[in-house]
Amino acid sequence: MALSEQERKLLEQLEASLKADDPGLADTLSGAGTLRIHRRRATLAGIGFIVGILALIGGIQLHWSVSIAGFAIMLVATVIGISSWQRVSDDGAPRKGGSKPTAPTPSSQEFMDKLEERWKKRQQGDL
Repeated sequence: MALSEQERKLLEQLEASLKADDPGLADTLSGAGTLRIHRRRATLAGIGFIVGILALIGGIQLHWSVSIAGFAIMLVATVIGISSWQRVSDDGAPRKGGSKPTAPTPSSQEFMDKLEERWKKRQQGDL
């Protein structure tokens, strides 16, 4: 359901007053802090991957267990980096999950329209 013009203006005023009163809370609620955390995690995972490569190569000359530890570091860094990077969408807003949201299909839209119509009838006392 879309907001009316008056409701949109009221919501914008509430957002502006929240940002003025408590900018930290506004950042937390907008997801800017989460975005920063995931980017930092992805960057650290990239550094960890490079450290893993160096340990893998250095372990060839030192001891085989160093190479295995380097491979494990690379594997963990890759998993952390990919999962963190996937949580950040193309426009910079954090995502909750691995896939992009999809538009509703016509059949699901028809279903939702039917449900909404039944709800309206029920509220009016027709059913």
